[in-house]
Amino acid sequence: MLLKSTTRHIRIFAGVIEDNELVPDDQVLTLDIDPDNELNWNDTAVQQIYRKFDDLVESCSGEDLTEYNLRRIGSDLEHFVRSLLQSGQISYNLGSRVNNYSLGLPRVDIDPEAQ
Repeated sequence: MLLKSTTRHIRIFAGVIEDNELVPDDQVLTLDIDPDNELNWNDTAVQQIYRKFDDLVESCSGEDLTEYNLRRIGSDLEHFVRSLLQSGQISYNLGSRVNNYSLGLPRVDIDPEAQ
């Protein structure tokens, strides 16, 4: 059985990609960040997600691999994504086919000279 955790912007699978297929493997976790491209990412923010993921996985070291543990990691990563959005390190992709502002409404900077 494939263990997984899916949130709006984070998907974690206990498995590996082989020939474009996901093969269950309880020794490897695969992370899919923002599969619907709702957000605009830069390399720094993506690397922050990977580092946070590694830290969360490490903190569970020695525990059984369960769906609950994967969901906890996924939920913590989703909150981290929200913090990146709120701090302005990433932004909503307003051209995305999906405009679901699940992390809060986008900020719109108002030009004070245009008023």
